[in-house]
Amino acid sequence: MEKTKQTVPAVVPRHVAIIMDGNNRWAKKRFMPGVAGHKAGVDAVRAVIEVCAEAKVEVLTLFAFSSENWQRPAEEVSALMDLFFKALRREAKRLNDNHISLRIIGDRSRFHPELQTAMREAEAITAGANRFVLQIAANYGGQWDIAQAAQRLAREVLAGHLRPDDITPELLQTCLVTGDLPLPDLCIRTGGEHRISNFLLWQLAYTELYFSDLFWPDFKHDAMRNALADFASRQRRFGKTSEQIEAGARV
Repeated sequence: MEKTKQTVPAVVPRHVAIIMDGNNRWAKKRFMPGVAGHKAGVDAVRAVIEVCAEAKVEVLTLFAFSSENWQRPAEEVSALMDLFFKALRREAKRLNDNHISLRIIGDRSRFHPELQTAMREAEAITAGANRFVLQIAANYGGQWDIAQAAQRLAREVLAGHLRPDDITPELLQTCLVTGDLPLPDLCIRTGGEHRISNFLLWQLAYTELYFSDLFWPDFKHDAMRNALADFASRQRRFGKTSEQIEAGARV
């Protein structure tokens, strides 16, 4: 595994989100079963974590399994669940030893109880880590996330703790599953597709998007560093003009 350190960009995103696409196509290109691509993708996960930790990114969110992925062939879903279970058992102590806190976001109710237990245990093992937050989005969908936030607020209104007029975008945002973390600054999608596929819909409102033609198993250290360098070259305006941003930087 590549260990050579590179110069860290001057501007680093606090939160990076990644849609890990192309595992099946990577495997198909090699005449291998789809699950082989997902297994190969684990090395890319490790590489990206290493680069993000090296650059002092604070949060990394990986889209591992969407709420729509249940529609895939049953044998592929079963293999993915087994891979996820084994990875949780195998990696939790390593993450904690590297001061990485694991969080799993999404609707867990559809997962097997044994897998739900493994999720809770892995989160508990890494709960004291404070260097870096790794979020795994599993059975996650952006529309589900917004809906569950709205449901939480509706219950508060019914209980008399809130008035409808008290509900602001800022309050709703705190009720999202990522509500206590910074919003993503950079979202990367591999595999050559140019869409966000129901991922962090609210949170990506002003996120910089970066698309790579590499299949996920091939997205390693250099590819991640290139994405960070590209982010550092951009000017984020948030509705302002370039002149306003540049004037603010000179103050």
